[in-house]
Amino acid sequence: MDDKPVRVATRPMPLESRLEALIEADPEILGDPLLLIGRQVPTSHGKVVDLLGMDADGGLHVLELKRDRTPREVVAQVLDYGSWVQALTNEQIRDIYASYARSRGQAEELDEAFALRFGGSPPEALNSTHALTIVASEIDAATERIVTYLASGFQVPVNVLFFRYFEDGGRAYLARTWLIDEAETAAPSAGTKGRGKQEPWNGVDWYVSFGDEPGSRSWDDALRYGFVSAGGGEWFSRTLRSLPIGARVFTHIPKVGYVGVGTVSGEPQPFEDAVLTHDGHRRPMAELPLKGTYRPTPAGAEVDGQDRREWIVPVTWEQAAPRERALWRPGFFANQNSACKLRARFTIGEVSRHFGIDQNSTDT
Repeated sequence: MDDKPVRVATRPMPLESRLEALIEADPEILGDPLLLIGRQVPTSHGKVVDLLGMDADGGLHVLELKRDRTPREVVAQVLDYGSWVQALTNEQIRDIYASYARSRGQAEELDEAFALRFGGSPPEALNSTHALTIVASEIDAATERIVTYLASGFQVPVNVLFFRYFEDGGRAYLARTWLIDEAETAAPSAGTKGRGKQEPWNGVDWYVSFGDEPGSRSWDDALRYGFVSAGGGEWFSRTLRSLPIGARVFTHIPKVGYVGVGTVSGEPQPFEDAVLTHDGHRRPMAELPLKGTYRPTPAGAEVDGQDRREWIVPVTWEQAAPRERALWRPGFFANQNSACKLRARFTIGEVSRHFGIDQNSTDT
């Protein structure tokens, strides 16, 4: 638009298959943030998915180009892909991404790619929803009727994304339009209560968040005397108190990184009752020279019905390091709970390698 509006005419897009390469080069042109995890992905049905993506919630997106197929062919094909993608397990999804990364000469794992794309670690359960998208420069009335019927009448998670092609002054432009505006194009992926959607747990490894804070607990104390702790309320201490003897704990300081891996060697106890072994001698924790503060609240064990005491769990460190040598990488697992089961193989593997720990000892 200069002195007056000038209409730019739409044209048929030459080589509609170029859309696949354009989307791979910049998935942002789809409108919503998406991480591509596969291109030309073979299915167990003997077919090949054009593009497979993942959203920030771990949901999967099948992107299928219409090319020159009939309405019956393209719709049947994308529905067939939906029947395949809904059953993909966490392990299979990671294998798909690993193969895609290798084909592009990359060594990063899914967790790293997810963190770089969305700014956080992936959810524990992947593929809780899926969406099916037909990508086209134009479709006929029959395809439009079929897709609208399935999506609006039966809540099938299918939609059409149009890319309209324009040329003006030697430049080419794309504009996108959805067939069904503001449609909910994601549906729950079927399965036996999500079995396989989470990474498997080896029954041994746990995540522990250690709040190293001025005026409160100190990682220097935990490193020297062998323990992890949490307190200030039942929400903070409850999960830590669930750690079983023999559990392997990957210990993380929030906003800092992983600082140690060890094995729980005793039952949880409140600070005033805790006994730790130091230099071969068992001593009450309250008698040790401590940098941090671990005290019950002035009113006693409970305030407003809440157990706010600091709870101590003895740990024998296999390998641990000062706060300054903490390890953190994009895609590492982190959680607001004081303790939880650790399923993230990427985190387990990288932290184990960093600290020189035999990973086989964590496998079942």
